Amino acid sequence: MKVAYIDRHKNLFGVQPICDVLAETDAPIAPSTYYAAAGRPPSARSLRDEELTREIRRIHLENYGVYGARKVHAALLREGFEVARCTVERLMRAAGLRGVIRAKSPRTTRPAPETGRPADLVERQFTADAPNQLWVADITYIRTFSGWVYAAFVIDVFSRMVVGWQVATSLYTDLALDALEMAIWRRRRTGADLAGLTHHSDRGVQYRALRYTERLEQEAAVASVGSKGDSYDNALAEAFNSLFKAELIRNKGPWTGINDVEIAVAEYIDWFNQRRLHGELGHITPAEHEAAHYLVVEPPTSLQKTS
Repeated sequence: MKVAYIDRHKNLFGVQPICDVLAETDAPIAPSTYYAAAGRPPSARSLRDEELTREIRRIHLENYGVYGARKVHAALLREGFEVARCTVERLMRAAGLRGVIRAKSPRTTRPAPETGRPADLVERQFTADAPNQLWVADITYIRTFSGWVYAAFVIDVFSRMVVGWQVATSLYTDLALDALEMAIWRRRRTGADLAGLTHHSDRGVQYRALRYTERLEQEAAVASVGSKGDSYDNALAEAFNSLFKAELIRNKGPWTGINDVEIAVAEYIDWFNQRRLHGELGHITPAEHEAAHYLVVEPPTSLQKTS
């Protein structure tokens, strides 16, 4: 490290003056020692570090610049690199790379009056044994130069896959309903039977609207609504919103208006579903998790036809 420090600053200060200053510290180095070290060929470790740092930078860049050491390490292992996680942590620190930091987002949906509210069928147990057993839905907001933009998402709890989404400039029921329609269409086109599906949300008016609940009934799906009225009642959806805001909105903003947000959201969801590694899934993608499930369980009819 002392040799590297002198290399970075010798053109400005000179080798001897730097060594004179370092002699007064706990890290002294003689000019002869520096020249001897600088003349040696790079060590095998330094060459390996350079190679790994290039790969780490590539993986970090290809994944929105949001991966921390844990996910970068998992990605390297998937690509066949044999490297310890502590090495990845060291090289990321040296390169100034870090994972994204999440922040808690305020609630977007407005609670509906407490009349005829569906029961809480989930009770904060966000687990499922197969796709299309439990979906969670929520809405979040994005500040743009043109005003507020809102995004609604529907997520399959089994795989964390975002199965439906919509972006709009208002919080009317159509925003949530369009996201639901996309989720239904995407699952039905693969032959999935949604009868018995539990759809869980918070107590927002968008999800309690008659048109929304009727659409669930048409699919023989069951509505579930959080009973306590806090973020823990819909924790998995809230966690996704937090990731979405950190990995895309704050990371890639500022935003001009709904048009650039809409394009960015579509690209982000494709990455999130098909390429983002999820620690909760064992560092595989949602698409891989569902594919692995259907290797041992008979898939929907249309998936059988295309396989």
